[in-house]
Amino acid sequence: MSGSLPSGHAFAWEVSVERSNDGVLADALTGLAWRKSRRSNPSGNCVELALLPAGTGVAVRNSRDPNGPALVYTRAEIAAFLGGVLDGEFDDLLS
Repeated sequence: MSGSLPSGHAFAWEVSVERSNDGVLADALTGLAWRKSRRSNPSGNCVELALLPAGTGVAVRNSRDPNGPALVYTRAEIAAFLGGVLDGEFDDLLS
């Protein structure tokens, strides 16, 4: 999973979080403020993001399955992805 730490390392909140094959179970990430884009449509076709405690990373989940898997990325990984989005590197995925 992208965003995971090298073996033997864990974020403080990660120690007791159960992992699935797809990432961290989102319902185990309690107390996070999940948010989605203003551009999201009302049918729930969107992703939600939440900043992890102390800014240690960013969790991403499917809004239609809020208790399902969440992928966890470092802030640097999210910054690189958003930079690519702003640069138009993924525009072809929408055409």
